[in-house]
Amino acid sequence: MTLKRRVSVVVPTFNRPAMLRQALASIRALERSDVGATFEIVVGDNGLSDETRRVCEDFGAVYVPVTERNCSHARNGAMAVASGDYITFLDDDDVWLPGHIAPHLAHLDAHPEHGAVFGQAVYTDPDLNPLGDFWPENPGSGDELTRNMLSGLFPQSGTVVARRSVIDQVGYFDTGLVYGQDLDWLLRLATKNQFGFVKVPCILFRGRPPGSSDAMQRKRIGFDRQVFLRYGLSLRLWKSPLAIVRAYHKMLFHYFEYFKAQAIRRAGDGTPAEVARALATPALYLPLLLFPEIIGGTRLRAALVAGARRWLGMNRVEGAS
Repeated sequence: MTLKRRVSVVVPTFNRPAMLRQALASIRALERSDVGATFEIVVGDNGLSDETRRVCEDFGAVYVPVTERNCSHARNGAMAVASGDYITFLDDDDVWLPGHIAPHLAHLDAHPEHGAVFGQAVYTDPDLNPLGDFWPENPGSGDELTRNMLSGLFPQSGTVVARRSVIDQVGYFDTGLVYGQDLDWLLRLATKNQFGFVKVPCILFRGRPPGSSDAMQRKRIGFDRQVFLRYGLSLRLWKSPLAIVRAYHKMLFHYFEYFKAQAIRRAGDGTPAEVARALATPALYLPLLLFPEIIGGTRLRAALVAGARRWLGMNRVEGAS
């Protein structure tokens, strides 16, 4: 009889017991399938909630109270007490899919040179309805994978399985990064050429309603930029300095698209101050993308012109009255 391997699942949480219950249920459901492993669920809670503790008890999870705020502290607290030979991750608002884990363990068995392996995720709406296709399709390997991660590829941490020994090699999550700490940790693996990939759907990655996270996006872009500057300036990875500039813009491009969409929407139904606030972030971090959009024949320029006419018309009506 072959003994099942022990996999520790690190789950950071903060005052979302209903979502946490869904997440933990998906872990135990996978464990009951023929995955070839038993799961030690370790929940790092920096919300210090009695209800969260009760959810953990319901699913036989190890509860780790963490007094410091931010996801890195919660993950690190859980990782510090994890006892499995492998470490995996699941955020409290996401859900694992059937078919996860077993292919990862098989990959690590076949590739002893890899410290970790990741798979595919799909974005969903808040009700976990998929919004597109599973990604990534072909992320590359070695330096190519590192370059892709520095050019907009964000492996989802819930798709990752790592050997426990990886913690000794690359350390814990950087608590100085409020956001981007998972990308930073995974880039440490990638830059050591220790990161593999399996084309397997692993996780439902819950998104937020459009326009509901402006403040978060403003914070995220600064930390992601910091991560890029930490790993992306090595000329060893790139053919030229121009390639570095292109990678920087690709890495932050989704933020540009987010704030451009917000500016277009608010040019139609908001105030000039709201439009200016939406454009301030790309103007600060991505001016080479923003200014051609403003002066060219683009949808953004058309929205700004229409908005200006609308505001001028409103001012004339107010002045006449």
